[in-house]
Amino acid sequence: MRKLIQFDDDTFDKLKQLGRDRMGTLQELADEAFADLLKKHGVPIDLNDALRKSAAASNAQRKQ
Repeated sequence: MRKLIQFDDDTFDKLKQLGRDRMGTLQELADEAFADLLKKHGVPIDLNDALRKSAAASNAQRKQ
């Protein structure tokens, strides 16, 4: 799926440079940033993460 995101010129230049410095792509930087944002807000980032959170919640309920 392809979506458009708009950055100001200065931010875009810094992101491109960071990608070059890390020998990665802007897409890799975006993937990392969005995964970190989802994790920060407790949203599972993939099926394995969702299953881990579900199992942890289930275990916590059993202990109560």
